[in-house]
Amino acid sequence: MKAREILAAVFGSIFRVAVAIVIIYAVYKGALLAYDYGYRVFMEPAMAENGEGRDVDVQITMGKGAREIGKILEEKGLIRDADLFYVQNLLSEYNGKLKAGNYTFNTAMTAKEMMKIMAKEPEEEASAGSE
Repeated sequence: MKAREILAAVFGSIFRVAVAIVIIYAVYKGALLAYDYGYRVFMEPAMAENGEGRDVDVQITMGKGAREIGKILEEKGLIRDADLFYVQNLLSEYNGKLKAGNYTFNTAMTAKEMMKIMAKEPEEEASAGSE
C-alpha cells in the first residue's frame, strides 16, 4: 500500500508541474500576442513599406463608423486589419471625427495619415489640395 501512495504522490506532483508549465506557456504566448497587437496599434507600417505605393480611390458614405471604414480600407488593400484600424481610431485624436466623402489614399500612407485626411473639414481639404 505504501508503494501505491508514493506512486500516486509522484504522479500527482508531475501532473501539477505539467499543468503549471502549460499555464505559464499560455500566459507567455498571450503576453506576446498582446504586445504584438499593442505595438501594431501605434507603429503599424503602411502597406507599401518601400514608400512607392499606388493610389486608391475610396468612397465613404454618410453614417459609416470607424469599424465600417476600416473594413472598406482593408478591402481596398490600404490597411492590413480592419479591427486594428478601429482600435487605432479609438485611441487617436480623430475618434468620432471621420467624415464621409470621396478620398484618394496611397498604399504608402499609414492608417493615422488616412484618419487625418478623413477628419479634415471640407474647406481644409480644398485648401490642402491647392498648396
